[in-house]
This record gives sequence, structure tokens and C-alpha cells, in this order.
Amino acid sequence: MINVEDWAEIRRLHRSEGLGIKTIARRLGVARNTVRAALAAHEPPKYQRRATGSSVDAFEPAIRELLGEFPDMPATVIAQRVGWVGAASVLRARVALLRPQFRGADPADRTTYEPGQIVQCDLWFPARVVPDGAGMLLAPPVLTMVAAYSRFIMALMLPSRTSPDLLAGMWTLLVAGLGAVPKTLVWDNEAGIGQHRRLTVGAQGFAGTLGTRIYQTAARDPEAKGMVERANQFLQTGSAVRGRNPRTSFMPGRTFTSGADFNAQLQGWLPAANTRLVRATGARPVDLLPADRAAMSVLPPLAPATGPIARVRLGRDYYVRVAGNDYSVDPGVIGRFVEVVLSLERVVVTCAGQVVADHARSWAVRQVITDPAHVQGAAALRAAFNARTAATGAPAPTSAAVVGQRALSDYDELFDLTSPTARPRLQVVR
Repeated sequence: MINVEDWAEIRRLHRSEGLGIKTIARRLGVARNTVRAALAAHEPPKYQRRATGSSVDAFEPAIRELLGEFPDMPATVIAQRVGWVGAASVLRARVALLRPQFRGADPADRTTYEPGQIVQCDLWFPARVVPDGAGMLLAPPVLTMVAAYSRFIMALMLPSRTSPDLLAGMWTLLVAGLGAVPKTLVWDNEAGIGQHRRLTVGAQGFAGTLGTRIYQTAARDPEAKGMVERANQFLQTGSAVRGRNPRTSFMPGRTFTSGADFNAQLQGWLPAANTRLVRATGARPVDLLPADRAAMSVLPPLAPATGPIARVRLGRDYYVRVAGNDYSVDPGVIGRFVEVVLSLERVVVTCAGQVVADHARSWAVRQVITDPAHVQGAAALRAAFNARTAATGAPAPTSAAVVGQRALSDYDELFDLTSPTARPRLQVVR
């Protein structure tokens, strides 16, 4: 077989210098038929091995029949059904070639976004870098929201991924970041928002108050919100942005003292991230944000309810449990009903419209948060109660009841166990 170099030289001698076939063959030392073949071929020659067939060819009809009925059948099961005893890799390669013919294609169209239409939402979890104040490191979720048209990024660390915190986080970012409401908020199957495209009651009320729609994508379909997925990677490593130095991302090289410190540093970094040049749009997010906002709806006059208000009767220990922690309450309202309101930053307890407790929210769990004023109030109430009890002559309450003890020999006599041969029997003592 002639090589590419001789093929090119033959054609040059014939076309450029006008030499004949015999002359070219004599000059290059090749056969005249080789010269004729080179002049007839309009493409460079390439080596092609003659197909010799494969041992799996005889099994292909049976493989096609199985794939026609069960397109997703594993290759190992197909090998067992057709009686294949050869190398597993050979059969897997043939099944991989045949399977697309029987499994329906799922093409993904290019999506274009109009201003004000969509904001994609997602959670990502940093490493355990946030101390909880009790010597433990936490990894709370970070809510990321990206306006699809402008690519404007908003983010906020939340104490938990429960429905109230997710809704409160969305409201905070919409107010502080956009100042408007998009037509659609896109989520995946996050349990705090809903599952199987059935929104939670809180999410339904949130969407109704804002006059928007919360759309949940299908399971295992990250491409449906790829914009926020890439933003999450950019926040963590910076590697999702082509050509961008990883040091320009948020997480590398940072330390945090609390969740509030994390959010403070994050809000200081986001303005620089939103001035980056986006290749897909050829513009910076901050430059396209005004058009995005103009097409959105205005914020509602009242903030949406992001979580239920717990109403409980305050017990003698004057503590209420909220989000896994115990918070002290003014002991002056012991025995009365109090309302507990939980936000991202505070835990506020009211009684008949009066604030009886106001604590900074703890992001840890199994913590006891106490206001020293409540302890002092409880001590004063306890002293007044004891003085009043002593004045009236009523017995003071004891911390523990005295329980008498009985000798074991009394039970032996009761069940007649004193004799070695006696069987236990019950005696009725009158």
C-alpha cells in the first residue's frame, strides 16, 4: 500500500510537472498501477484493517430482542440470558453500541432567559468551618440564588435546612439582593420546599404571599438549574468558571468565628463576584440587573410567614425548646401561654403582646441559653414564695419524697420461700 508521502509526490509530478505514468513510476521506483491508483484517489490513503467479525456477532439477534423489550437491562443479565461465556468486556462493548437504538433519546434544548422570569435556588454545604461556641465545628447549609437573565448571585448561610429557615432565607435574599419578586423560583426536590413536585404548606403560603411560582425540577436533573450549580462550585473552589483563578472564589483561605461572621464575609465578597464578565452574556451581572428588576413584580407590603408561631404554656422551669435548644423566659409568666417566634437571627417570646424573652439564635443543638435576668427573677420569686409559705404555716415543698425500704425476708415469708423444698405460692395478706 502506498504511503501518503508517495501519493502526494505522484500527484504533484503529474499535475504540476506534467509527467506521464511511466516516467513517474520509473523516477519513484513504483509500479505503474500504483501510480494509476494514486492519481485516481482524491483523498490521502489510510490503513484499514479488514473486518474479521466478532464472536459476539452470533448473539446479536438475541441481544437486540432483549433490548427491544427491556432497554435498560444490565449487560451482565443479558450475558446470562443469551448464554454468553466469553469475555464480559466484549459483550458490554456491543451492548453499549446497541442500547441507544432501543432507549429513547432525551435531547436537551438550549434555554434562553427573559428578564425577570426565573431565579434558580439551591443549597451547598461547606466544610466544618463554623464554630458553634461549644467547641464543635458545624457545616450549616448555604442558600444560593441566581437570577437567570443577569446571572446575579445571592447567597446566605442558614442555621438549618428546615422549611422555615429556607423560606426566611429566600425572603432575605429577595429583599436585600433584588428588591423585587421574579415570576418563578426554581428548586430541586429539597424536602424543606417540597418533594415529588408537591410543595409544603409553608412554601405554598410563601409563593401565594409573593404572587410567584415555586417550580421543582425532576429528580436527578441538575441541568435544569445548572446556573446555580455552577455558582455553588464557584463559591467553593472557583473551578466552575473557565479561565478563572481558584483564588478568586470565596472559600479558599478563609476562617470564620460564627455563622454571622461567615455571612458578613460572604456579603463583602459577593459585590466583586457580581462584577465579573460572564462569557455567555458578554456583560457583567450588575449591568444586567436593572433590566432584570424592571421585569419583576414588586415586593408584597407584608413579609410572608416563614414559619409557624409556637404557642405553649410556660412550665415551672421557665424554658422553651426551639430548634433543638432551650431558651429561658421571664419566670413571671409561668403558667401562662406564650408565643415563640423564630427567625434566622433571634428567638423572641411574647406573652399577651409583651416581649418576655429575646435571645440570639444558637446554630448548635442541645444548648441551654439563659438570660441572667431571668435567673435573678426566678430567685426573687422563689424567695417570696418561701417567705409566704413560712408566714402561713403551710409545709414547704420538698425536693424529693422519702421512700421507705422493706427487708427482703418479708418477701420470703410472704411467698413461703423459707423452706428449701417449698414452691413459691401467693398468700393473700389481710
